[in-house]
Amino acid sequence: MASQFVLLQIGSMRGVDLDLFDFDYDLTWMAFFVSADEKVYGRYGGRHPDGVHRYRSLAGLRHALEAALAAHRRDQPQPPRSAPQVARTPEQYPAAKRLSASSCIHCHHVHECRREALQAAGTWRAELEYIYPLPENLGLALDVDRGDRLRAVTKGSAAAGLGLAPGDILRTVNGAAVASFGDVQYALQRAPSDRAIALTWERAGKAQGGTLQPPPDWRKTDISWRWSLRSLQPDPSVHGEDLTAAEKKALGLESRQLALRQGPFVTAPARFAGLQTGDVIIGVDGHRLEMTARQFDTYVRLNYRPGAEVILNVLRSSKRLDLTLKLPQ
Repeated sequence: MASQFVLLQIGSMRGVDLDLFDFDYDLTWMAFFVSADEKVYGRYGGRHPDGVHRYRSLAGLRHALEAALAAHRRDQPQPPRSAPQVARTPEQYPAAKRLSASSCIHCHHVHECRREALQAAGTWRAELEYIYPLPENLGLALDVDRGDRLRAVTKGSAAAGLGLAPGDILRTVNGAAVASFGDVQYALQRAPSDRAIALTWERAGKAQGGTLQPPPDWRKTDISWRWSLRSLQPDPSVHGEDLTAAEKKALGLESRQLALRQGPFVTAPARFAGLQTGDVIIGVDGHRLEMTARQFDTYVRLNYRPGAEVILNVLRSSKRLDLTLKLPQ
């Protein structure tokens, strides 16, 4: 199947047309199926918060390749895509100018440059970081070996309310043809956040369609894996690992509760607050948090501003302490 395509690998975003190669730039890998006249027939890739391989398989990639090739054969030659005189590239963002002219522009830099431009314009807000929402947020669990087939539909979800069922084949989402998890996620990224989303599907060879009513905050999910968030300020200034389930139990903590053990390197702000190596952070500002250490890092970055003061709720030798940490500016 791959022999019917011209294969090209792009290893740096420098000079890449962002209007053509439009995808989730926090991913480590993404496949595009593009015609010579720059028509995108599909995408393959994606990530679950638990790991990078959940939505990938050779069978799923082959299915996406077959769908793209079939669409290309049905299509008529297109005129060249109208483009601005100068393609929109990462280098045009002011933040990119801080990078050396000879350095690689990594994919995650695109998200970071866009965020900095929004912050400079005063239009950034934390909700904008919840990009490329998971289909599962709407109750759509896709088959890894055929990304347009529903493996399961979550009971009580928006998809269940529309009448979708396991085995249904998705045809379009938000008006876009889909053949893979990457296609569905891309279509959802461009769907309205607060309005119904049009879907068409096939069941037993019969075409069906309807509009799906998304719940509030349906875009929100665990985004702590995103590398681009590491440049979002403020830095939490605490670094460590999660306690094991046994260690949590010994301290009387529940299995899902935050329990971040401060590592051997204590930053200056944390040291000034009184934090010591081995202290266990279990909350902040008196709030009991159910999350991992990685998720806590993201929680602070999204919910606090640089220079803010936070109260770290800490256990030290089983003794509860409240330490005031001033986040760096």
